[in-house]
Amino acid sequence: MNTLELTEKENYVIVQMNRGKVNAINLEMVNELTEVFKKLEEDPAVMGVILTGRPHYFSAGLDLIELYQYDEKQIQEFFTAFGGLYLQLVQFKKPFISAITGHSPAGGCVLAVTSDNRYMAEGDTYVIGLNEVAVNIQISQNLTEIYAFWMGEGLAHRYILEGKLLNGKEALAAGLIDELVPLDAVLERSEKQMKHYLKANQEILINTKKKLRKHLWDKLDLNAENALKEASILWWKPEIRAKMKAYVESFTNKNKK
Repeated sequence: MNTLELTEKENYVIVQMNRGKVNAINLEMVNELTEVFKKLEEDPAVMGVILTGRPHYFSAGLDLIELYQYDEKQIQEFFTAFGGLYLQLVQFKKPFISAITGHSPAGGCVLAVTSDNRYMAEGDTYVIGLNEVAVNIQISQNLTEIYAFWMGEGLAHRYILEGKLLNGKEALAAGLIDELVPLDAVLERSEKQMKHYLKANQEILINTKKKLRKHLWDKLDLNAENALKEASILWWKPEIRAKMKAYVESFTNKNKK
């Protein structure tokens, strides 16, 4: 694994995203997450999974600098794979918790909202949210459904349409996260919750999770390629490409200073 580090506990696994300072999501990370979560779901010795990041960044979202270089076939492959990962995680049967160690906008939020619980680091600068509209990426129907699942349709509608990023206190008030804790306690709090879940009969717990998510699952488009087809097409619109280019150039120039 080039982008992930796994820590095996007695009966659960911690999956840490570990790709540079900000854990920007590229195709390699998507494929590795897909592979790891498939194995963990199939492994009878693993009863739950915690997904976490690096200090100050859970994940900064999609690696737009790398994605900008992808050709048409590669970008379609990426969006199909990312859409497939989302579907895999949102239907993950076992207890699944996100230990959000800092910023989690856009793609980072996509991963986090699929989990059963989200514990986020305190800090006025840390943000989370589906701000796809603000960064010129077409959001899928599947993502709008899970935002509404956690926050209610009214808030989800307003926040998605304006591309709003929420600070921790706003996210807590909206129901997007469960709790704010100090950065160095995020993982510990997540493990405490996982251990609580694992005291229960696992068949009952899995069956109950299935019942709680049934209405959400019934609304999902299970065809990953179709779910993000619009995103793949709109990616190539000249005005969107121009904005992407400006972003990539500004970020590159900033790093050179």
